[in-house]
Amino acid sequence: MIEKLENIIEKIKSCEKLLLTTHLQCDGDGLGAILGLYHSLKDTKAHVKVMTIDGIPKKYAFLNGHQHTKNFETLSAPLDNYDLCLIFDTNDKRLVEPLFSELQKKNTEILFIDHHPILTSGPLPTNGSVIDTTAASTGEMAFKIIKLLDLQLNEPAAKAIYTSICFDTQLFRFVKSSATSHLIAAELLQHIPNPELIHQHLFSTYTVSKTKFLSEVLGSIEFSLQNKIAVIIVQLEQLNRFKLDPDESRDIIDMVMNINSLEAAVLLREEAPGTYKMSLRSKGNFEVVDIAETFDGGGHPYAAGALLKSPIEDLKKQLVQKLSARIKGLKP
Repeated sequence: MIEKLENIIEKIKSCEKLLLTTHLQCDGDGLGAILGLYHSLKDTKAHVKVMTIDGIPKKYAFLNGHQHTKNFETLSAPLDNYDLCLIFDTNDKRLVEPLFSELQKKNTEILFIDHHPILTSGPLPTNGSVIDTTAASTGEMAFKIIKLLDLQLNEPAAKAIYTSICFDTQLFRFVKSSATSHLIAAELLQHIPNPELIHQHLFSTYTVSKTKFLSEVLGSIEFSLQNKIAVIIVQLEQLNRFKLDPDESRDIIDMVMNINSLEAAVLLREEAPGTYKMSLRSKGNFEVVDIAETFDGGGHPYAAGALLKSPIEDLKKQLVQKLSARIKGLKP
């Protein structure tokens, strides 16, 4: 994997204008990775820019991302010409639209830096991309790039990459049986005065409004197959009524997966009338990414998602049937 990253290193060194970005509805992993690399590069490379496709969720305000990033959706001028664009935390170009198509029109070289498996059906990553499924976060990959470039870590870079690692490992719960996340964190912490504040921003952001929202949503969970499957529905009307951003519903499925009887859970969050963002989780006895791929989605083996357009009752029925078949096929 180092050999493949070294090719990326040479491209970063030789390009004049570099763009760093991540997928739609950015999260702590992708955002932390691109901000971390940006803060390490900006003093040595004048023309490095960070761009998100849409807005940055407010829970990441502590990273001061709005000061350093552009929002593609709100650009008031045509997109600049870039020699190279590095896309972190996805290898599916559909999750980078419409920015991806605009970069192609300008003949920008586009490479993915990711830790999700390559889709078995759907678009493939561009040639030269680096996909490392052993990495617990793309923040780890950004850290390796910084080291290979022989750049110095500073506090903003360390905070951003530490955010990426903490977010995607859920405070080191999911490190893929590797010490890498811990070893990188140990080095980053030398540059971070108050890491506890990062933990609080990521995992202790509940408001009274969100607590009432959770009470309503958790009270309406539908269980199937002797409480082995949970279906959680989040309606757009609920988010609006409780004045919450969609990102503030992201952690619900992880909470539900703590129920000891569950084998799998699905969260369906309404994005627009008749359109739902699906999140799938499995406790690890079977994979769910291939189920997501049947809906043109993707993700990790045991945590995946897709954007679905269908009546909610039809979606629930299909997903419960697919998950039930997996669970019934497990060995006793």
